[in-house]
Amino acid sequence: MKVTDFDFELPESLIAQTPLKDRDTSKLMVVDREYNSITHTHFRHILDFLEPGDVLVLNDSRVLPARLFGEKTETGAAIEVLLLKEEENMVWEALVKPAKRVKIGTAVDFGGGLLQATCVDEGEDGIRHLQFSCDGIFLEVLEQLGTMPLPPYIHERLEDQERYQTVYAREQGSAAAPTAGLHFTKELLAELEQRGIELAYVTLHVGLGTFRPMSAEHTENHVMHSEFYQLNEETAARLQRAKDEGRRIISVGTTSTRTLETIVRDHGQFVASSGWTDIFITPGFEFKAIDGLLTNFHLPKSTLIMLVSAFASRELIMEAYAQAVSHEYRFFSFGDAMLIL
Repeated sequence: MKVTDFDFELPESLIAQTPLKDRDTSKLMVVDREYNSITHTHFRHILDFLEPGDVLVLNDSRVLPARLFGEKTETGAAIEVLLLKEEENMVWEALVKPAKRVKIGTAVDFGGGLLQATCVDEGEDGIRHLQFSCDGIFLEVLEQLGTMPLPPYIHERLEDQERYQTVYAREQGSAAAPTAGLHFTKELLAELEQRGIELAYVTLHVGLGTFRPMSAEHTENHVMHSEFYQLNEETAARLQRAKDEGRRIISVGTTSTRTLETIVRDHGQFVASSGWTDIFITPGFEFKAIDGLLTNFHLPKSTLIMLVSAFASRELIMEAYAQAVSHEYRFFSFGDAMLIL
């Protein structure tokens, strides 16, 4: 399948640069796969489309303040580092700019020496492996020195760092937010539970793929990035019970979707598990885990719009995106939401 099959015209003015004042005031498009219908509403009315017994699966990964600005120890040259994933013993895979200045053995200081890093390996496309050292606890120092790793299409300054976190984020490890969950407030989550809708949590740490455009012309030639996921025993049992009872499992975000579909693909059912997934979901994929999907509006020609097209259909999603543009929906991380049932 051609990557260009998932292209569409998107006015730059529709790329949301800042979050709305109130999370649940975003627009919500509801796509009904059975009737090929599209409904326009607002996120705070999502309850109108859910039923008692539904299970919403949310990704509780928390975004690290993973962007660091430092200086080469020897020359003072400016270096920008985006932490992607920890490998072992404070060695991190990172995206470095300008990478040509950082070779094996290069030392970088952050915060006037509060944090130091030495390059121990070089990868492709600006990837470096950095050995960090500091006095104290690394994550506490990172909270002090780091900033939120906003996507490159967001140019405005984020006044409140917590607005790039979901209200239920707790497991540190992502290089970007699982943005479908940004629309929920604590009050809305409480109301969902009061209405008989179950909340379940999985963890998938969002990594490098969020920042990499597709370079292949055909989907079958694309190499998907891998990301760490985890599902505990209690949640797995709840999800399997819901599936056995014929209740709907609705994933919040493509990250939750990839986690659940990986587990059911590998084990035939929901089981406690953890590991790395590089699942690439495109049209023709047989979904075995989820019955609904809540997601934001994605980049043209991205792996995310391909996943959404696989769950509905390419034709229906392209029509939905055309309506989103004509109705001036906000796109991407701080944008509006789509619920597919």
